Amino acid sequence: MAQIYFDRELSWLDFNARVLEEALRQDLPLLERYKFLTIVSSNFDEFFMVRMAAMKRAIRHKNTAYSLSGSAIEDLYRQAQKKAQAIMEMQYDCLLNDVLPSLAKNGLHLLFMNDWNEFQAEFIRQYFLDEVFPLLTPLRLDIGIPIAGETLYAAFMLRENDTDKNASNIAVVKIPKDRIVMLPSGGDGVVRCFLLEDAIQRFASYLFPGYSVKERILFKVDRDADFPVDEERDEDFIKAMEEVILNREHSRAVRMTHSAGSDFLRDALARHLELLPPELYLVPGPLNLSSLSLLYDIENFGVSGFEKLKNVCVKSIDVFFDDDEKTLWERIDEGDILLHFPYESFSPVLSFFSDAAHDPSVRAIKTTLYRTSGDSPVVRSLKEAALNGKQVTVIVELKARFDEERNINWAKDLEKAGVTVIYGLARLKVHAKTALVVRGERGGLRSYLHLSTGNYNDKTAKMYADLCLFTANTDFVHDAELFFNMITGYSAAAKTRRLVIAPLTLKKRLVELIEREAEQASRGQYAVIKAKMNAIADTDVIEALYRASRAGVKIFLNIRGVCTLIPGLAELSENIKVVSVIDYFLEHSRIIFFENGGNADLYLSSADWMTRNLERRVELMFPVLDARIKLRLSVILDSFFKDNCQAHALGADGVWHRLRPAAGEGCFQVQTFLKEYTENLCGSGNRKAPVFIVRHS
Repeated sequence: MAQIYFDRELSWLDFNARVLEEALRQDLPLLERYKFLTIVSSNFDEFFMVRMAAMKRAIRHKNTAYSLSGSAIEDLYRQAQKKAQAIMEMQYDCLLNDVLPSLAKNGLHLLFMNDWNEFQAEFIRQYFLDEVFPLLTPLRLDIGIPIAGETLYAAFMLRENDTDKNASNIAVVKIPKDRIVMLPSGGDGVVRCFLLEDAIQRFASYLFPGYSVKERILFKVDRDADFPVDEERDEDFIKAMEEVILNREHSRAVRMTHSAGSDFLRDALARHLELLPPELYLVPGPLNLSSLSLLYDIENFGVSGFEKLKNVCVKSIDVFFDDDEKTLWERIDEGDILLHFPYESFSPVLSFFSDAAHDPSVRAIKTTLYRTSGDSPVVRSLKEAALNGKQVTVIVELKARFDEERNINWAKDLEKAGVTVIYGLARLKVHAKTALVVRGERGGLRSYLHLSTGNYNDKTAKMYADLCLFTANTDFVHDAELFFNMITGYSAAAKTRRLVIAPLTLKKRLVELIEREAEQASRGQYAVIKAKMNAIADTDVIEALYRASRAGVKIFLNIRGVCTLIPGLAELSENIKVVSVIDYFLEHSRIIFFENGGNADLYLSSADWMTRNLERRVELMFPVLDARIKLRLSVILDSFFKDNCQAHALGADGVWHRLRPAAGEGCFQVQTFLKEYTENLCGSGNRKAPVFIVRHS
């Protein structure tokens, strides 16, 4: 049987290769290229801790399952290792031979150990003794010390002075997190900095009096992060989640990245971690590059003059004016409001919560929180609302991977303030993003609803492209009330009027909408499906799309990341086109369009078309009813299929080809277009929060 699916893991690696391609572009400003290099490393960390860990676990348990493409898991694991290694080699070649030398030519010099002159070495030695040495605790490897994941270490091979030269001892030192240190100005206008791990390696002899340091190596371990929580512990769920976080730090190792310098230490660490040679990745430059992303924000180190190495700073538009006499509630009452971040400011969302907290007419607030910022204004407003006597209910998803600890901390703060906190649902992640505010007004209670494709995170709203809707539509509000009751109480699954909820009906509804389009195409009607999302991998949805393609439906998919659907296969998917846009902003919104015989349906959603989203998460898909907003969303969605600068097209052979302007055709960059389109739509006045837009030549 011919292959009809790409493997999810290899598709994800292709996505990271597209991210790396941005770093390779000579027309991007240098610090933007550097940022993309750090994103590649951050992406890899999660990939190894989740996807590679899952495959390794299946191999260890002798699971005979096959991948989507029909490959044995062992073969897929080896393919992924080779592909990841190749991407890393290109990444570090770009970093060491292009980006860092170019930054140095522009006055920003990251000095490695061999670059230090005598004056710099003496400064670093004194800095090490005064600021670093007291923080370090060398540990003997032979006593079975735990080596935490996601942490950079230095390992040393030591020999006691005046003893048998063949005796070898291994010590491990944990590197502090703040690794970039500025050197004193040389008076030549050049900013120089060094890495803490280089200082620790150079002056390690101070840590081991009576011993000689013979060999040294830097290393970082990625461990299995996909841990189930004991969801039956209702009374002690936070404790159960804290145990998951602790277990993750010392779970089975999946990968070790390491520097050169000692085969002896590399092999000893591999034995200690129970890793095989293909799971050891030699890195020719700085390890844990994702934690060095701070260099991008060089101004935070008290230096300036590097603005030219970043993209142009413009302003996002605040559609609500501070001097307007209308309240937020009055504005929503006038009609549905769509916001597109980061082209428009996130401040109306923050106002939605802060106004509700301080408005005497507000009786209750209900919301879901999946991820939010560390010092979240939304969390502060919810606490203030509870302290002001309002009934506040927050559904906190503690199982949001890698944000569990942060979510636990602010969940405890909410409870202390009197907020009713619900810790998600057993065996399901609450990934929906919605908030409901109930006010007492003339004539009774009136509710206002916020629905979004993205999280309530004021920090990522400046970097992630998302869409949200404010509405007071009674059908939407009615469904939202049912939604919250289903999660917090014992309500049976009720029939909703507008909102489509996963895992109850969302997949079924998607397949029905796809099949409706196929039926119309089979009757000779013009039939089109367009969708933009982060990933597609659910086989039921993909098979429905294949059937629709065979029926003659024209299908356009803009998939940022994983795509296991194969487009362009004769008599199966020849009517399906797949493109992907990687640019300055992380595309995160989900938009879905069905032609429906000229009476188009358009939806926004928190869910990608992944089995986990459709079957194992609580998600929301909601229709857009307002004609003006539907037109605007149609323009936004269509623009992603016009990009010929930042887009790649997926071929039936699995290769992503970068799109280029045709002869005589101008460059169309969707994010630049959307910035200008939003300005024209909303007016250019009263712009506030800074937003960066890429402008390519």
